[in-house]
Amino acid sequence: MPSREITYAEALREAMREEMKKDPQVFLLGEDIGVYGGAFGVTQGLIEEFGPERVIDTPISEIAIIGGAVGAALVGMRPVAEIMFFDFMTIGSDQLVNQAAKIRFMFGGKAKVPMVVRSPAGSGTGAAGHHSGSLESWFTHIPGLKVVAPSTPYDAKGLLKSAIRDDNPLVFVEHKLLYKTKGQVPEEEYYIPIGKADVKKEGKDITVIGYSIMIPRALEASQILAGEGIDVEVIDIRNLRPLDTETIASSVKKTNRVIVVYEPPRFGGFGAEISSWVGEELFDYLDAPVVRLGGEEMPPPYNPNLERKIVPQVEDIVREIKKLVR
Repeated sequence: MPSREITYAEALREAMREEMKKDPQVFLLGEDIGVYGGAFGVTQGLIEEFGPERVIDTPISEIAIIGGAVGAALVGMRPVAEIMFFDFMTIGSDQLVNQAAKIRFMFGGKAKVPMVVRSPAGSGTGAAGHHSGSLESWFTHIPGLKVVAPSTPYDAKGLLKSAIRDDNPLVFVEHKLLYKTKGQVPEEEYYIPIGKADVKKEGKDITVIGYSIMIPRALEASQILAGEGIDVEVIDIRNLRPLDTETIASSVKKTNRVIVVYEPPRFGGFGAEISSWVGEELFDYLDAPVVRLGGEEMPPPYNPNLERKIVPQVEDIVREIKKLVR
């Protein structure tokens, strides 16, 4: 398909615009998403195109934003809610965890909650402790929620379109440092199925598994290591729940070494779940223990040097891969 290069933010905007044009039940709600165009400009121009009834500027209340989305979804709408920073998902988590995630099960499938909650996550912008969290692991623990974290503009658009069409509540994680990154995106319409990982680079010596901002860092690390004769395979899981274990297994059986890279603190992060699954199901294929490379045990600091230090960087990935391969 013919394609052009656009940013991650533009890809998300295109996904919402296309789905809103196709389905009048799709609408957006969130703080400053209308006239202001969103804290990171993702919804810019959509209120002029679709009007304030479908691009709704809400009060500063995350529990109201997510609660309103739950109610709208229950009566047949397909809301796409934006929470300005992922840290604030905690404020609306009662509606998401105790209502959206449980309703379909508790009503025997007679009610469904087709809604998406988008939110920018992660450090790297100097936004400090209350605006730089990576809390996606929390929501993977909740049965009934899907969690998606794309790393490229192509994946962001295709997965968001599929998320809007999904009949289940879905948390869509957008790393702030990815918004301005560019990539090839087809001009024609396309969808990426929820729950399918992607092999971003094939290799034979070691498998790096990650998602979101860690994928471009892993790919950069793989280029550095290629010059030293180490052939790295990079798996972008793209979806935390559901997790594509088939793609992971295929890679591990080939390379026999695994490192899992993620931004949240190492202890209790989603990488621990991947590591545990690989250890339980693929033990006979491993030539070395599975390594978890996660963040440090502290809130994101304002100081840029400290902020960089607490999250895995390219040089950290290179170092850990060398140790594991040798």
